[in-house]
Amino acid sequence: MFESVPSSIVALGAFAGALALCAAILGVLLVTGLAWRLATDVPNARSLHTRPTPRIGGWGVVPAVLLAIVVLAPSLWVVAAGVLFLAAVSQVDDRRGLPARARFAAHFIAVLALIVACPAALPWWCLVGLAFLMLWLVNLYNFMDGSDGLAGGMALFGFGGYALAALLGPHPVAALGWVSAATAGAAGGFLLFNFHPARIFLGDAGSIPFGFLAGALGYWGWQTGAWPIWFPALMFAPFIGDASVTLIKRLLRGEKFWQAHREHYYQRLVRAGFGHAATALAWYLVMLVGMLLALWALGFTPTLQWTTVAGWAVVLVLIGAVIDARWRSFQSNLSSQTEVDADAPQ
Repeated sequence: MFESVPSSIVALGAFAGALALCAAILGVLLVTGLAWRLATDVPNARSLHTRPTPRIGGWGVVPAVLLAIVVLAPSLWVVAAGVLFLAAVSQVDDRRGLPARARFAAHFIAVLALIVACPAALPWWCLVGLAFLMLWLVNLYNFMDGSDGLAGGMALFGFGGYALAALLGPHPVAALGWVSAATAGAAGGFLLFNFHPARIFLGDAGSIPFGFLAGALGYWGWQTGAWPIWFPALMFAPFIGDASVTLIKRLLRGEKFWQAHREHYYQRLVRAGFGHAATALAWYLVMLVGMLLALWALGFTPTLQWTTVAGWAVVLVLIGAVIDARWRSFQSNLSSQTEVDADAPQ
């Protein structure tokens, strides 16, 4: 259908169309008041926000992405089915709450269906490893959705990088680029309402499908030769690094990793005084640098590519160390101020 149209034009149209559709749906839900009836996030002790906010971003993101797959890449029906299934289960979780085992079972079903329908020519243990990595992507995106503009920004840069690599990289795959561009566009439409001060949150019905798409489209790109297996990990490295380090720390302390908390690096930045907007912009800079580095590395030799991945991992570790130092200083100052207040005459 689109063979006679330049791929870049189709991608731009997919981006703009998905952005407009997502923004229109979310705008209507807000104006009509339906947003509050679908799902509302009420602040609690672990929240970074202070007022009830509709968490219905998925209601705009998911239809835009599904329409793009149906029109531009119908062969990806299993990805579309996985997105729809996860969005439906996650909407129930947003509205009523579901036990962790039910949520994880749904994530497992979607990832298993993708690998069974699109198997890679690898030993079974490699496929198990890939399935685990995709399951982690699904969940870490949900874990990292806790500050205004953050998850939407990661989607904009991450899927935007996918689109550029699939269209302009050494081994172009047009349909992959189009769907990735549409997903980035949907993220942009959501960000219009989510950048600080956020009027809408993504919710599980948006964050879980985003995480699944990061893994599914990354898997498709690797299978079709659009990029090496390290590329999706480098593209979403800021989220992977933050969520993974935080998970390891919590497991070492014997805590339940699926329970909500405020220990992520982005949460510490917000709580230490950076605020939502400054934290999001700082992360955008890291995301942009990582995206450009990943695209640049596609032209390297395999050895140099993996060296680049390792080098960027070291940079992210150093960034985390700086945030940890800032957090310790903040806690120390807070503790000192508390002691001063306690000693002050009443």
